[in-house]
Amino acid sequence: MQKHGIHVLLLTVAGLITLGLVMLFSTSAFARDSHGDIYFFVKRQIMWLVVGLVVAFTAACVDYHQWEKTWWIWFGGAFVLLLLCFAPGIGLRINGSSRWLNIGVGALQPSELAKIAALFFLAWWFSKFPEQSKGFLMGFAAPMGIVGILLVPILLEVDIGNTALIGATAVAVMFVAGAALRWLLLMGAAGLAGVLMLAMNISERQGRLMAFLDPEKFKLGEGLQQWQALIAFGSGGVEGLGLGEGRQKMLYLPYAHTDFIFPMIGEELGLRVTLVTVAGYLVVCLCGSLVAANARDRFGLLLGFGAVMMISLQAAVNIGVTTSLLPNKGMPLPFISYGGSNLMVCLFMIGLLVNIHRQGRPLVPRLAPALLRARIQPRL
Repeated sequence: MQKHGIHVLLLTVAGLITLGLVMLFSTSAFARDSHGDIYFFVKRQIMWLVVGLVVAFTAACVDYHQWEKTWWIWFGGAFVLLLLCFAPGIGLRINGSSRWLNIGVGALQPSELAKIAALFFLAWWFSKFPEQSKGFLMGFAAPMGIVGILLVPILLEVDIGNTALIGATAVAVMFVAGAALRWLLLMGAAGLAGVLMLAMNISERQGRLMAFLDPEKFKLGEGLQQWQALIAFGSGGVEGLGLGEGRQKMLYLPYAHTDFIFPMIGEELGLRVTLVTVAGYLVVCLCGSLVAANARDRFGLLLGFGAVMMISLQAAVNIGVTTSLLPNKGMPLPFISYGGSNLMVCLFMIGLLVNIHRQGRPLVPRLAPALLRARIQPRL
């Protein structure tokens, strides 16, 4: 598994992308905004896929230590792009949120670039100051404060989901880096309390939270998407209605081709394929973690683990939302949902894992001396 983990990872990602294109072909024809072409979203996704593959190939070929040297460029660029979301004529305001930039051929979401920038910074910081990882200032307050520079504009965009995703990934990376657990637990509790407070003070988010607590009561309002998603899963059953035979995509379930494409898999392809999809993300998490654990240095370890957590947590949130296990939050399903920026960034992270694997060292020789010492040392 250690030797062939990267191959299993790439095959799994290829399978998820293929499933995404098939389901997008099935659902996007009924999207409300068809742009006069029922295959508009499929063509646009394929275009972004080509760009993403080029980006992934570049990340796989360029020495990942180059990102360690240039983290500040990514960080500064992401911050500037996040601010441009509020600039008239450049930023796009959709559904009450200013998260996108108009780039002519489509919309770019700078918060996706912020994910990469945050990972580069955290991996650089904890590889530069390994001995101070357990301290409060250098191991917790300073890195979280700097990451907060990116989180503040994302939060002001009214993008609570990506704010929480980047924050949670940062906490996970800091845990692996050796930060004190008590500060991380405190940060997690404070972050959860902050998200709940914001949700209760923003009318739209408050409605989503109430709909999560009682989906049936709000099934015609804020709980419409999750209620229709449950109907889709129930209609599909174990076998599914058949590819292309789903009914919820016919404008009953909003955004069936983006954030809520997972219920369409359940309705058309059934429980078996939905479980295989979930298993695919578990494989990505497992194989990616093996690659990160086999990294040549601390920077590669933290960068690889952060990339794995970013993809895995995003998948977990999307699946949790669409199955009503979490309050509704617009977040695409990695490699499957329609969305060029997210697809490109996820493929970039896969490219990083390939690069880390190419430069990695066998895990067994590193573990053998430690295991040998453990066996020969007497137990106290």
